[in-house]
Amino acid sequence: MKRIFLLLTFMLSFVQMRADEGMWLMMLIKRLNGQDLQKKGLKLTAEEIYSVNQASLKDAIVQFGGGCTAEIVSREGLVFTNHHCGYGQIAALSTPEKDHLTNGFWAMKKSEELPAKGLSVRFLVRMDDVTTRINSLLNNQMSAKDRRDIIDAEYKKIQAENSENGKYVVTVRDFYNGNEFYYFVYQDFKDVRLVGTPPNSIGKFGGDTDNWEWPRHTGDFSVFRVYTDANGNPAEYSPNNIPFKPKHHLPVSIKPIKPGDMAMIVGYPGRTNRFMTSYGIDQLINKDYPGWVDASKVAMDVMKKYMDRDQATKLNYASQYASVANYWKNRGGTIESIKKNGTIEDKRKVEEVYQTWADKSENKDLYGNVLADMQDYYRKTSARGIERNYAAQMTRNSKYLSFATGFGSMFKNYIAETDAAKKAELKKTIAERINANYEKFNPALEQEMLKAMVSLYRTKVRNEAGAPSLQTINPELLDEVAKNSIFATKASAIAFLNNPDAQKLNNDALLKIANGYTADSRATAERYTAYDDKFSDSNRLFFDGLRKSHPKQEFYPDANSTMRITFGKVATLPVRDDRDYNGVTNNFYTDLDGMVKKYKKGDEEFDLPQRLLDMAAKRDYGQYADAAGYLPVNFLSDNDITGGNSGSPIMNGNGELIGLAFDGNSEALSGDIVFEEDWQKTINVDSRFVLWVIDKLYGAGHLLDEMTIVK
Repeated sequence: MKRIFLLLTFMLSFVQMRADEGMWLMMLIKRLNGQDLQKKGLKLTAEEIYSVNQASLKDAIVQFGGGCTAEIVSREGLVFTNHHCGYGQIAALSTPEKDHLTNGFWAMKKSEELPAKGLSVRFLVRMDDVTTRINSLLNNQMSAKDRRDIIDAEYKKIQAENSENGKYVVTVRDFYNGNEFYYFVYQDFKDVRLVGTPPNSIGKFGGDTDNWEWPRHTGDFSVFRVYTDANGNPAEYSPNNIPFKPKHHLPVSIKPIKPGDMAMIVGYPGRTNRFMTSYGIDQLINKDYPGWVDASKVAMDVMKKYMDRDQATKLNYASQYASVANYWKNRGGTIESIKKNGTIEDKRKVEEVYQTWADKSENKDLYGNVLADMQDYYRKTSARGIERNYAAQMTRNSKYLSFATGFGSMFKNYIAETDAAKKAELKKTIAERINANYEKFNPALEQEMLKAMVSLYRTKVRNEAGAPSLQTINPELLDEVAKNSIFATKASAIAFLNNPDAQKLNNDALLKIANGYTADSRATAERYTAYDDKFSDSNRLFFDGLRKSHPKQEFYPDANSTMRITFGKVATLPVRDDRDYNGVTNNFYTDLDGMVKKYKKGDEEFDLPQRLLDMAAKRDYGQYADAAGYLPVNFLSDNDITGGNSGSPIMNGNGELIGLAFDGNSEALSGDIVFEEDWQKTINVDSRFVLWVIDKLYGAGHLLDEMTIVK
């Protein structure tokens, strides 16, 4: 199978690179072949896409909650994102009596919109290149520590220079494996409210079964609104706040689409590793990811056991379970995809070409041993890589460990504080955090989770890489340890806060375990520091060599949660013999008929609301029907995206919203490592289905009055 990544093995110029590969930095849009993109259907200029001085496309795109993307779609700050991006907030706002996750929710007036506690959206104000500034202070002879210290010091200066005394959040990121540096100026808005969501049976239709699969029939969207103070500035929640007035909002298109139509996506992709070596991929799929999959399944089984017993626990753990399940399937699919697509073999071909260049006399001193050093790194740190994956799932899912560490430190500081006023304020802060963290906490579930995750860690992690403190305990006693701890429940934690005792704190068995593991982890990190530092240098030199060996080629940077744009087109996916396409004959879209064919009454994944079934039977689609008579649900494009792009707008060449990106396909789950030209697709929920659900299905058509609808 041809792969775009293999362009690295040839001296190709950038103009020969496919437009749909690569997640491009917004300020570098002018480097793209504008004339070629215009031929493909782009009607916007570079200035209309990214501008510092005037309203542009970037001003309608936000980072949503830190891990997703969303877009402003109205003059009153209305936000579209995925249902699974809003899932945690929807669950948090739900109770067994008012179960918005199960039943859906629509505010019929602004006063009914629900404040989403802790949720914020982030706007990009501007970005700039500081590569020359930082690299002028660096050289290849300095130690990794000296290099890191110089970079960190310069980061702080750049942040101070651009924050305007705290008005903006400024981050500096390295790109191209540490060879270039850019800074980003953001503004955060913290009053965000839930406006509407379809029920879980629409927003998560297909569940884990259909996740990462095509054909897909999922109404994966939710609606929020951003609020500001009376002057349009960011503000904490207040009933006196007003809807946000955006510089730009996206028009929403209900025009038909077809294969070949231009499609572009702007969002905040999380992480790709397109320049990872074959040694790193081998470690990933044969050692690291199997540990992730193994540990995730254990955590999911514990949660599911208790979630099935009562609705409150199901709501309280819904977001955590969905997140773990998503990555569990992703990691397993990535292993399968990389093996099936021969990704490691392709990477080795790239490395052979690189080594030939590196062995030339003028390159050998600096680049000749880079690949050998990287291979040696993975050999020496393999066991630590496995430990990291089991540990990540253990600490992520076992709340008792994090609660003991976090609250244990707070209690210690509280006991030591002698100033009465400071002590009172500290007590108030700790009490608020206890209430927040234990609000939807199931002690029985967490006791079993602690025992299960520590037991798995002890079984699967080799002694030389594992935490010694966990090797000396009896996992069978851990549920009792947790049950008798200061941190067992909200009540026990509050009781200790009201009557603190240093000796009791120091003797708490759960705290001893948590602190022991934390100390072990710190010691392990220090033990591997020299290896990590050398690898960082090798990784930087590897990419530097790639670029120098291909001087006519423009390389796009790996994703790192900064705003990117990717160009592509509405596209079909090759039909597979082992798939049930539910009557889909033109394999770039799915429709409501196909959704209804999947319906299973009462099924957790494939149930549907009766009203949807009734309207489907009547074919009551209104203006949202395609010219061919069907109601579209999802469609495919060949844009290059990854995690973090969830909720991103997919737009036509005019910058009009035609859908929301929400998933990839299982055939190309190796896509974070190599772009699969033939297979890599983005699954999007069609804007016509989104508006049909809002307007026709749930009668919230008043929201459309504030949008710009393009017919």
